[in-house]
Amino acid sequence: MNCCLLLPFLLGIPLIWPCFTATEISTTDEVKHPVGSHFRVKRGWMWNQFFVPEEMNKTNYHIGQLRSDLDNGNNSFQYKLLGAGAGSIFVIDERTGDIYAVQKLDREERSLYTLRAQVIDSTTGRAVEPESEFVIRVSDINDNEPKFLDEPYEAIVPEMSPEGTLVIQVTANDADDPSSGNNARLLYSLLQGQPYFSIEPTTGVIRISSKMDRELQDEYWVIIQAKDMIGLPGALSGTTSVLIKLSDVNDNKPIFKERLYRLTVSESAPTGTSIGKIMAYDNDIGENAEMDYSIEDDSQTFHIITNNETQEGIVILKKKVDFEHQNQYRIRANVKNRHVDEKLMEYHVEASTTLIRVQVEDEDEPPVFLLPYYLFEIFEESPHGSFVGMVSAIDPDQRKSPIRYSMTGSKVFSIDTNGTIITTHPLDREISAWYNLSIIATEKYNVQQISAVPVYVQVLNVNDHAPEFSEYYDTYVCENAGSGQVIQTISAVDRDESIEDHHFYFNLPVEDTKNSSFIIIDNEDNTAVILTNRTGFSVQEEPVFYMSVLIADNGIPSLTSTNTLTIHICDCDDSGSTHTCRNKDLTLAMGFRTEVILAILISIMIIFGFVFLILGLKQRRKQTLFPEKGEDFRENIFRYDDEGGGEEDTEAFDIAELRSSTILRERQTRKTAPAEIRSLYRQSLQVGPDSAIFRKFILEKLEEANTDPCAPPFDSLQTYAFEGTGSLAGSLSSLGSAVSDQDENYDYLNELGPRFKRLACMFGSAMPSNN
Repeated sequence: MNCCLLLPFLLGIPLIWPCFTATEISTTDEVKHPVGSHFRVKRGWMWNQFFVPEEMNKTNYHIGQLRSDLDNGNNSFQYKLLGAGAGSIFVIDERTGDIYAVQKLDREERSLYTLRAQVIDSTTGRAVEPESEFVIRVSDINDNEPKFLDEPYEAIVPEMSPEGTLVIQVTANDADDPSSGNNARLLYSLLQGQPYFSIEPTTGVIRISSKMDRELQDEYWVIIQAKDMIGLPGALSGTTSVLIKLSDVNDNKPIFKERLYRLTVSESAPTGTSIGKIMAYDNDIGENAEMDYSIEDDSQTFHIITNNETQEGIVILKKKVDFEHQNQYRIRANVKNRHVDEKLMEYHVEASTTLIRVQVEDEDEPPVFLLPYYLFEIFEESPHGSFVGMVSAIDPDQRKSPIRYSMTGSKVFSIDTNGTIITTHPLDREISAWYNLSIIATEKYNVQQISAVPVYVQVLNVNDHAPEFSEYYDTYVCENAGSGQVIQTISAVDRDESIEDHHFYFNLPVEDTKNSSFIIIDNEDNTAVILTNRTGFSVQEEPVFYMSVLIADNGIPSLTSTNTLTIHICDCDDSGSTHTCRNKDLTLAMGFRTEVILAILISIMIIFGFVFLILGLKQRRKQTLFPEKGEDFRENIFRYDDEGGGEEDTEAFDIAELRSSTILRERQTRKTAPAEIRSLYRQSLQVGPDSAIFRKFILEKLEEANTDPCAPPFDSLQTYAFEGTGSLAGSLSSLGSAVSDQDENYDYLNELGPRFKRLACMFGSAMPSNN
């Protein structure tokens, strides 16, 4: 098959496609192509390539023509187009083989289309030639502007950075074909950001072009433009913004805004008190603004610490101040940054300083003793009023208030108004060798201002106690003891205190040195031995010897005491031991002690028995004082908590309330004859006692109540005799008297004793006029 392809002018360049025979194509492996043709042969197929500019706005844009060399122009051949885009994007004239683009093409969406062409004989419906494949390429035009893909851009660079310091690199992208001319070749420029920044045109690298100070401006907005076609006319462009922030460096030193600070402190303020604050300002931020305060010349009274949160300097009292000693201080403080890079030391050569003036405020202070404590000495047995020592305190304030002295907790010493301490009682070192006193000083003009000082008084020893035996000695000697036999070793003690060690001397009285049956030998080590001075002793003749021993101490002056040593003569056993006598005496002593203990125990038991007996009798007497309390009476007794005021008391209780009580038993009718009543209350219908016994019983009880000091108050107890069941006299209680007949005769009340005298006067027929 012969095929020719005719192409129109593309981009002003004419393309001529020659025709070849199918037999030539099919029988030749290598074909020499004419110059300028796009043609190759592969297994008998013809491959051709067409170019279509993108974004072509012309409708039915003619791309080229397919024509078979067998087509003689009689319109018997029919051309068809097959493949992706055939019929929708590309169409072919079936009669002429012309190919048209019916849609606008975009290279960025698709740059290549592969189609197939077929020639059919319309009379037979058969293919005249095999299918022929060809390619339509979309040629690029500059229809895409550059775009920055990594927006937004943000960079941080230290302030005061030198020129040429890299900040950031921006990159734009162009969707056009980079191999097609300069459509995708970009050029960067700076629209905003001069003179502090610059950009490399081809790489998009932004650099610093001059130093910047963060304290003046801490961030910058830079606008970058990217143009394609290397900036030639007709080029497209895109822009982006870059936020560049300056990080802080320590290029500023702290500075005091105040040249003078005035502070005050009370002289009573304790050490460690904060007396004020000072403040320096640093234009840097963060760690670069951290600072330290200090005082020049190393002040002994004040120092400054830094508040790490507020960066303030806090002035602290290092040592207590005294208004009377110094009332004003002038100190100089300086400040410097805590973290400074060596490269930036040029900014911190000279530290900022300020002056602090501290005024001391006067306070009313308590008295001050001249010494922190006082130590006095006095000999024991000093007389009353002896001088011990003197204390002294002063008012440290300017007015110098007089001082009064007092002493607490001591009955042995006293102090006068000028601080002199004297004794009020004799002192005995053996009772108390030291006294701890507390002296209080009080200002006369302000008694609230007081202070105390300890005073220690040591009582010095005087040799006022003679030595004595260190223990009680029980000495025995056998009847058959020979001369020179040691029978006892003695020692002594002295309650006095000695500067040197105690040394005692033992001797016999002068009158006993010749006639004594015993002698003493001083061992010169504070002990002595007792020896017999004759042979043979008799229990019957002299059972006990009393030996006087003189003991002298080494005090100044020396004191001597006479001590008596009791020596028992013992009927010893054959071995000559005195243990038998000692045990016998111990047994006697133990027996005596046992008898004494038993006697004491028996006495205690007798005393307790007597006490229990008295208590039992007293309790029994109380129980039998009113035996009728345990009987079943028909009357009701009302108890009141108030005591009452005797017979004159008419307000202790309401008798009408008692009369109306619901617990009163049913009232019985009384007969009005007085004689009958006096006889009826003595009767009990053969149930209770007869009248004589009843009368006697009442009188006895009255007598007991009058004479018994243990009886309760007479106006708080009502006693009623036993009436018996069915008594014609009814109740003897006065609770029902309000409803009884008014003409009853109560003269019989005079016979009941002094306790019924008031009632007899009130209700009797003959009522005394004075009542």
